[in-house]
Amino acid sequence: MRENARVTSDYRADYQELVDEISELLGAPATLENRDFELIAFGAYDAEGDLDPSALDPVRTRSILTRRSTPAVRAWFEGFGITRATGPVRIPPSPEAGVYRGRVCLPVRHRGVVLGYVWLLDDDPGPGQAQLAAAMRVTARIGALLADEAQHGADLSRELRAVLTAERDWQRDMAIAELRTALGPRADGLHTVVCVAPWPSADPDDAPSVRTVPGATALCTVPWGATDLCLALLLRLRSASAPSPALSAAARLLERPPAAPGSTAAGGVAAGVAVPRTGLAELGAAWREASAAARAALAEPRFGPVAEWASIGPFRLLTALPPEAAQDPAVRPLLSPAHRELARTAEVYLDCAGQAARTAAELGIHRQTLYYRLSRVEKLTGLDLDDGEDRLLLHMALKGTRLTAG
Repeated sequence: MRENARVTSDYRADYQELVDEISELLGAPATLENRDFELIAFGAYDAEGDLDPSALDPVRTRSILTRRSTPAVRAWFEGFGITRATGPVRIPPSPEAGVYRGRVCLPVRHRGVVLGYVWLLDDDPGPGQAQLAAAMRVTARIGALLADEAQHGADLSRELRAVLTAERDWQRDMAIAELRTALGPRADGLHTVVCVAPWPSADPDDAPSVRTVPGATALCTVPWGATDLCLALLLRLRSASAPSPALSAAARLLERPPAAPGSTAAGGVAAGVAVPRTGLAELGAAWREASAAARAALAEPRFGPVAEWASIGPFRLLTALPPEAAQDPAVRPLLSPAHRELARTAEVYLDCAGQAARTAAELGIHRQTLYYRLSRVEKLTGLDLDDGEDRLLLHMALKGTRLTAG
């Protein structure tokens, strides 16, 4: 097996060293981005005093502060042929595009494939041909490093996917052993799992790099429903009582567009976060928690868009039931589209613990109207709303229907 125990921070240090080397060679600050225009490293070279404030045009500022560029900026730069170039490309300034100073783009390639770009501001006279040629030799080393990291990430994605999709316990145990070997010492740390569903892509290999998600250990896509995908993230934590890194990572992943060609997801996108655990032995249980929390967030907007499994209340039990469990024969007549308002009335009434005044206020109706609707619910279902077990059955069926609809 490859040197899979290498951690992301090792790559990050190597990238920084190489970018600093280019900055020194060219006498100008350089930035390294991957081919999706996500910032990897920034070389703040400064030979004489402070960096010229004019260097920080809107595009450069956003790239450094948010570690990414907008699709419009990406399309504008790609229009100069940087995806096909094998040598430096000079790009003129364009104030209307937010590019106040020209750029020199050094494409980063490995075995003919572009994997990223090194950027520097184009001054007058700017770096000479010999300097640029030396810098391009450094980009070749960066390209090899990017390719190695991509392969390492692919290995981890494959191992994580095997754990999450295993159909038998012994298959999961074997997959966890492989993932533990791939992670090395990191496998014994504190982790949580995040589920983003449905993932807005039809491509099973379309997952972001772990480098773009702080704290990420591994990322992969797995099936979600009959035709969609969801994104699974294994994330390391410093403390079980401080889940904010997981919540921030989930929110960052939700910034993707809500739909993509090929995806059949009809609603929004939500994320679920599992309870933190030490080591990988309970990774399967953590995944069930994360995916259950995502389902709850899709069904109940008050949980989302990022829901923690520990905070979804009765949905911890409801999500463990098979989808057909919500289709109780007594409740089925109430679930027809013609009775949508009656179903909502019954659910709000049960959410309000059977308190008529609260329910009427919540629905904005007169109390007599509420009583009339509740009597119709009883006639349709044959259930007695004064009976605790009947109320429990109705409440579970209504909540469970939300899950199947979501």
